[in-house]
Formats: sequence, structure tokens, C-alpha cells
Amino acid sequence: MLHIIQELLTPEEVKHLLDFSKTHLFADGKVSNEEFEMKNNLQSNMQDPAAQQASAIVQNALVRNEFVRDICHPKSLAAPMISKYVPGMHYGEHVDTHLVVGNLPVRVDVSCTVFINDPENYDGGELVLRMADKTVKIKEKPGAAILYPSTQFHHVAPVTRGERIAAITFIQSHIRDTGQRSILFELQDYLHEYGGSLTAEAQMQLEYVRTNLLRMWYED
Repeated sequence: MLHIIQELLTPEEVKHLLDFSKTHLFADGKVSNEEFEMKNNLQSNMQDPAAQQASAIVQNALVRNEFVRDICHPKSLAAPMISKYVPGMHYGEHVDTHLVVGNLPVRVDVSCTVFINDPENYDGGELVLRMADKTVKIKEKPGAAILYPSTQFHHVAPVTRGERIAAITFIQSHIRDTGQRSILFELQDYLHEYGGSLTAEAQMQLEYVRTNLLRMWYED
């Protein structure tokens, strides 16, 4: 299930990340996926304290966001990295890895892209997801986040003008199954949207269902 959060980052956070991208010495993106020849981009050097600060800005934005909690039920989060694409760069179609290895390994259940620069400033660079018998092209305004199951085939279209700046990260969910997460989100979203028009008894019955589904599916 695809979700777009339009204002994950504040304007101040977007500005900080844009300023970072102008001065940072980016590394070859193949460092994190040496075997995939169709990965042609740049990514932040996480040994740089400035890159760690940029990563923390994105991570804190995800942690504080109510919709991220409702959609993902996050257990752990891989350190976000800032990526850069210049003309001629792209990322070929792939499915994200099952595990991000680190001090605390993160099982990859939900993939996240956070757009940082204005889409008017570059051509191409769409995030393209293969969904059943159609493709969905996504190119959002600065600060918007895209969340989607890591089992989806996807790619980044070639950039033909300007620079594409975005952050990427991966989330391990307490709810492993994509379909179960979708059901829980629909229930929570319904309660947010229409709970005020329901009787107290109806609200309590829906919350009973949601809570007991969480109890059945939740993984520590």
C-alpha cells in the first residue's frame, strides 16, 4: 500500500538539508550496493558528522509523525541517507534488500523516500513503482515522504536536467505482514475520520477489533 505524507519535513529542515547537499562531498552510491550495476547515483558519506546530522533530521521527522506510526508501526529505522542524482544518473528497477546490516540489523519491511528539492528544478528522476498491471510515477514537493512495501519493484528514472536530492531509509515494522498493516491503518484512519459521528458504543467496538488485531499480529 502506497502512502504519501505531504509535509514530513518542516521548511527549516528542508533548507538545512539543501544547504548540506550543496557543500557535502558525496560518495559513489555503489558503495552500499556494489553488485547492482544499474545503481548510478551519489549518496552521503555517513562518516561525515554533517551527514550524520542530516540523517538525524530525517529520522526525527519520521519518528515524530503520527501518520508514520499509524502506517508503519515502526520497530526500528535504518539511518537515512541523502542521495543525489545529476544528469545521466538513475537507479534501475529492483526490490530492496531484506536486511540492513549494522549494530542493530533492520529487517526491511517499508521503504521510504523523502523528497528534498523542488521538482521544478530537475527533469526526470521520478520514483517509479510497479504495482500489479500498472506503474505509478511519483515526484513530490520538498519535504514530502513516500512510504511503500519493500516488496514492490521500483526504480528511479534518469535525471536529464538539474539535480534530484532525496533521502532514503528503511523501516522494520512490529507488524511484519503488509496486508495486516493495511487493515490496521484503514481501521485507525476510519476512527480518525469518522469516529466523532459514531456512538460511543460503536467507537468502542471498533477499537476492540483494532486492539485485538494488534495483539494477534504484534511482534516484539
